[in-house]
Amino acid sequence: MAFVMLAEVLIFVPSIARFRADYLLLRLEKAQIASLALLAADDATVSADLEKELLKNAEVFNVVLRRDDVRQLVLSSTIPQPISETFDLRQAGPWELIKGAMLVLADPQNRVIRVIGNPVQDAGLLIEITMETGPLRHAMVEYGVRILFLSALISAVTAFLLFLAVQRLLVAPIRRVVRHMSAYAEAPEDARRVITPSAGVVELRVAEEALASMQTQLTGALRQKERLAQLGGAVAKISHDLRNILTTAQLFADRLEISADPAVARAAPKLVGSISRAVSLCESTLAFGKAEELPPQLKRLPLRVLADEVLEGEGLAGERQEVGGLVTALVDVPAGLVIRADGEQLYRVLSNLVRNARQAIEATGQAGTIEISGGEDEADWWIKVGDTGPGLPPKAKEHLFSAFQGGARKGGTGLGLAIAAELVRGHGGRLDLARSDAEGSEFVLRLPKRVGNADGDQA
Repeated sequence: MAFVMLAEVLIFVPSIARFRADYLLLRLEKAQIASLALLAADDATVSADLEKELLKNAEVFNVVLRRDDVRQLVLSSTIPQPISETFDLRQAGPWELIKGAMLVLADPQNRVIRVIGNPVQDAGLLIEITMETGPLRHAMVEYGVRILFLSALISAVTAFLLFLAVQRLLVAPIRRVVRHMSAYAEAPEDARRVITPSAGVVELRVAEEALASMQTQLTGALRQKERLAQLGGAVAKISHDLRNILTTAQLFADRLEISADPAVARAAPKLVGSISRAVSLCESTLAFGKAEELPPQLKRLPLRVLADEVLEGEGLAGERQEVGGLVTALVDVPAGLVIRADGEQLYRVLSNLVRNARQAIEATGQAGTIEISGGEDEADWWIKVGDTGPGLPPKAKEHLFSAFQGGARKGGTGLGLAIAAELVRGHGGRLDLARSDAEGSEFVLRLPKRVGNADGDQA
């Protein structure tokens, strides 16, 4: 309605100015007719009553007609007050007409003005009259009221039609979207409640399509979360039973350490260590199933020794060992480098990275190299695990550290890297993919030297 009224104002101002100009031209025309009637009479002398009647009919006080360069006062009467202003309509432009109309409307007093114009039908050079502004203003106000009423009617009709259009084109589709959102919120796992885009307005149609896409993805995610929850419950039960079995095996493995056979005595510590790690893994799995990953127990440990244990556990014992003529393992860690970390958790992280690298190389059927290197700077300890394998596929890079989404090996679950990244974050560090191309892949693990916001000891 505001915009319609603004449009009506832009129409009203020129209209009221044109109405005033037509009103004045009509007075000039009536005055010209009265003066020509008087000049056409045989006797130029007329009675005062006739002259008064002619002036009253023309609604003017005086009429001056110039013909043949002679200015002649044709009709005259007493002017009740001095002339306040003169308006020349012969060369008046739009702005002059608008200004004159606004001055008349703004001045409620009845004043006498002089109006000059061109006679019609070329009946002279000019015609000049004097008249009051009161009747002019009254007529302009009546005309303005009619315009205002018409404008209000047009605004009301336009607003009503706009209301109907908005209700049909915008409000109804928005209400439909809100109903779908409410229904979907009650049962987001029900795919039947996903909205079907049907809006005719382009913007609403795009919004409905975006909402449908989001609902579809959320429904799939909820189903996946439900399956993961069920899987987690099953894994927790299996880990519980497996922990009991491994505990029994650990008791028997402890007896092997006192065996008289030297080979058995040498293998016993490795067997005990492997079983201990398996028990620890089961306990961690149970804690993970409860969303309670145990915080790392930070201790100082030599990184070179840990790297050798990881390679030994993966069948890559020693600084340089070939397996089946395919995989070569290298360790490039300073012998005196000591870091602060949870040994068991860091072993799991490095073991996962080494195992993934070995499997990637073996899958190609060609020889390759795995290298564990380490070092430190002022803020962090860093560990790199690189290989000369085929690199990661693009799909695996998109969700590399997401459970059940970042698996690079066919048949893999993608849990290994997700758990490894979580364990590193528990140390306050981060696990990143430094590179992955046709020449191989390299992961970088960084562990901070400072613990939290406290001033931790520097290694």
